[in-house]
Amino acid sequence: MEFLTISQVSKQFNISTRMLRYYEKEGLLCSSRRQDYSYRIYDGEAVRRLQQILVFRKLRIPVKQIAEILNDREQVRTLEITQENLRQINEEIAALSLMRDVLNRMAEKLDGNLKRRVRLDLLEDGEIMDIIHVLEPPKTNLKEGYSMEDLTKADKAMERKMEIRIVYLPPAEVASYQYVGENPEDPAGDMILDFIKKSDLARIKPDFRLYGFNNPSPAEGQKEYGYEFWATIPEDMEVQAPLKKKHFNGGLYAAHCIKMGDFHEWEGFVRQVLASKEYEGDFREPRGMDGCLEEELNIYTNVAEGKRENVQLDLLIPIKKRGS
Repeated sequence: MEFLTISQVSKQFNISTRMLRYYEKEGLLCSSRRQDYSYRIYDGEAVRRLQQILVFRKLRIPVKQIAEILNDREQVRTLEITQENLRQINEEIAALSLMRDVLNRMAEKLDGNLKRRVRLDLLEDGEIMDIIHVLEPPKTNLKEGYSMEDLTKADKAMERKMEIRIVYLPPAEVASYQYVGENPEDPAGDMILDFIKKSDLARIKPDFRLYGFNNPSPAEGQKEYGYEFWATIPEDMEVQAPLKKKHFNGGLYAAHCIKMGDFHEWEGFVRQVLASKEYEGDFREPRGMDGCLEEELNIYTNVAEGKRENVQLDLLIPIKKRGS
């Protein structure tokens, strides 16, 4: 039986080693280790399972539902999940069709009005408002035979729906911890969470924030990389080794919220931010990801309740006004 290393699987399927480890953590995928080899390896069954996972993710099925599908021998729950996601997509199709019809009608009206030098008043245009109020969702013909390439194109087309916010992160003192090795997010996260609990940070500073970033980032041919966490702390607070106290300059950032595990959205997010006509990247410290950060949202509640389920993250890209 042929085995593939985690790096080989990552390269063959164009998926980060971080995502592979996340799928393992969520119980979707299993790797093994040989006595004479220190890194993860995947057999043919694991690779086939990964291919199924990637198809389901292209169909935008959430990770937790994929886990249910893969463990559903009778496929009753699989049918329920498929129908549930199909309903959501049909609702989305109906909404997009509605917007298309309204925009088409507006274009026709504007074309005619320009010739007559008349301004369009959308709210006073009964024809357009009738479309909005009475348009029925169209029936959808679903057909078989779509390839992975087709699904990828459809996935990229949906990037236009990505919600991007502009936020200001205030300067702050932070307690930092960096770990370099295989799967560095876990040991780095355990250390910073232990600090948060032992220092009673949630009580001392209930508005504390938790940032993270690759440091150093994964590199071609390297099996290990680093991850660093920052917890904001009061200015006069001291931290003990192995943690370090640092200063975060803050600044302007583009933000996009994801569910834990949806790190593939980084690619589309970066692409859209760099294509902005109003803002441009302002890459700066920390240099691990050129200033880009990942912030765990609602960290106060997650720590206070001792639960870290359904975690959401803000992906953050440092930006500035174009020409500034």
